[in-house]
Amino acid sequence: MKLSPSETSVAVAAFYRFARVEDAAALRERLLSLAEAEALRGTVLVAPEGINGTIAGARAGLDIFFEAVRAMPGMAGVDIKFSSADRMPFHRLKVRLKKEIVTMGVADLDAAHEAGVHVPPAEWNALVSDPDTVVIDTRNAYETAIGTFRGAIDPATGCFREFPRWAEENLVQLQDKRVAMFCTGGIRCEKASAYLKRIGVEEVFHLKGGILKYLEEVPANESLWEGECFVFDERVGVRHGLEQGETTLCRACRHPLTPEERESEQFREGVSCPHCHESRTDEDRKRYAERQRQVELADKRGAGPHIGR
Repeated sequence: MKLSPSETSVAVAAFYRFARVEDAAALRERLLSLAEAEALRGTVLVAPEGINGTIAGARAGLDIFFEAVRAMPGMAGVDIKFSSADRMPFHRLKVRLKKEIVTMGVADLDAAHEAGVHVPPAEWNALVSDPDTVVIDTRNAYETAIGTFRGAIDPATGCFREFPRWAEENLVQLQDKRVAMFCTGGIRCEKASAYLKRIGVEEVFHLKGGILKYLEEVPANESLWEGECFVFDERVGVRHGLEQGETTLCRACRHPLTPEERESEQFREGVSCPHCHESRTDEDRKRYAERQRQVELADKRGAGPHIGR
């Protein structure tokens, strides 16, 4: 009998691979079957350009899953970052078909072959400390709000689809420069590096394994990272050693909150925070308050995480 994730130590794996997928629907079914067999939860995206996801469960189950993935055509080099969580960070398993594994909205961009140069975490500090290097955070504004690399440019995008426009508007400042890009796990900056090269930036680098790999491998006393790294699960933010941080989510607007923001008069657990207080109506807050009441009742009953979280 297979143990459920709640009965074992919970390992978390963020992974992706840009590779041509001939039959995305068939691959989706195969990945779903593999994940279900190992009682894994999380989200996996499958598209003609590759796979991308974060899943959690027993480490042995994840090892079996990825052994099978590596044996699939084009997937031997799948990029995987392992971390851990105090409890299962996902409610369910979702394996979805998409047009892109990370949505930029640019037709015919082949990140598998057009991307810039991978830079391992051990070499990142030297690259970004060079005054001739322009460092760009390719994540969205709500992610950069809780942490980024010292001196990085924040495009302040609301979603990844906005990055191409920002790049084109700032192309003059980027041409003839050495550009170093980074993101959470490496996938967005890899695709963004391909786009910069397409529009004429020649010397483009991106952090291999993303911030997560950097925080795993680079000692805190040598780090150029400041703050926490936003992750797309119930841990919300992680810091060096991939330990869970102090950031939480506003359950009304899903914006990450620092401990200082939770001290605000505009913060009410599950109802409002400084980022959404002015944009929500009294009716909204009444509805959120009832949802929060149900969450607290579920906690008291020991029923596990309420789906409203």
